[in-house]
This record gives sequence, structure tokens and C-alpha cells, in this order.
Amino acid sequence: MIKKTISIILLSMSLLSCSNIKPKDYQANEPTLDIRHYLNGKIKAWGMLEDRSGKITRRFTVEMEGKWNGNEGVLEEYFVFDDGEKSKRIWTITFSDNHHFKASADDVVGEATGSQYGNAMQMQYVLDLEVDKEKKTRYNVTLDDWMYLLDEKTLVNKSKIKKFGITFGKLTIFFQKVDDQ
Repeated sequence: MIKKTISIILLSMSLLSCSNIKPKDYQANEPTLDIRHYLNGKIKAWGMLEDRSGKITRRFTVEMEGKWNGNEGVLEEYFVFDDGEKSKRIWTITFSDNHHFKASADDVVGEATGSQYGNAMQMQYVLDLEVDKEKKTRYNVTLDDWMYLLDEKTLVNKSKIKKFGITFGKLTIFFQKVDDQ
């Protein structure tokens, strides 16, 4: 009985523990990431999806193009997966100041919220994810995206994918800026 209670307490603590890291913690880091600049023009990306055990389950490439008018932008993403599947996502992004923004896309439930400081950006949102085409099974999953600018051309995205507060997947994407505009 005592072992079971201790196990439940430890499991609860691990599930409830969350990171206190905020984008503002990176405000002194350089080079400075401003997604209005980095996500303007053409970008190529390569990524992989891991399951809960860390096994790579999918790989993909992305061709992207962003266009900005002041604090409002549109980012078009075209994905090609290792199994031949193709998909697209078009983001609409609006900044309220130099650090905070909201974003939307067709498969995003509600609005994504984000902020950027220093070389980092965090965006959180709920994604309507198709998990089985044949059965037409879909789940709403929560994504916690973190992007880090390594140099003027290279950006890394690390995301946790959660359902019911439990991380069941991780996403890693490497971006390379094709041209500056």
C-alpha cells in the first residue's frame, strides 16, 4: 500500500512538473531572433518526429516562404514526408509589439500565442492532428515550440507534443535561410 502511494505521488509530481524557462530568459543571447526577419523570404527545413520512446517515426523536408507587411505576416509551409505524403500549412502571424504575437492556421484550434527574446522564440498552440487517414481519426494535441537562432542562416526548432498533459512525441526541425529580403 505504501509503495503504491509513493509511486502515485512520484508519478503525479513528474506529470505536474513543468519547465519554468521563458523566452525572456534568453534576452541577452545573440544573434537576436526576430521571426519577422528570419521567416521573410525562402527557407528550407529538414525534420524528424520521435515517439515517446525516442524512436524516429517520420522524417520530412519543408519548403517555406514568408511575406511580411510590418507586424503582419503570412508563412506558407509545404511538407514532403519520407513516405511520400505531402501537406501544407499556411500561418497568419500578427505581432502586438516587438516580442509578442498571435498566429493561426487551418489546423490550429483557436490561436497560437508566442513571444521572442534574444535568440529564442516560444509558441504554444493546439493542433488538430490526423493520426489515421483510413479511420479518419483526429486528436487535438498541444504543441510547445521553441526556436533558437544559431547564426544568421540557421534556426533549430524543438517541440514537445502532448495529449492530456503527457508528452507522447517530440519534433526537431533544422531551418536554413535561402535568401535575405
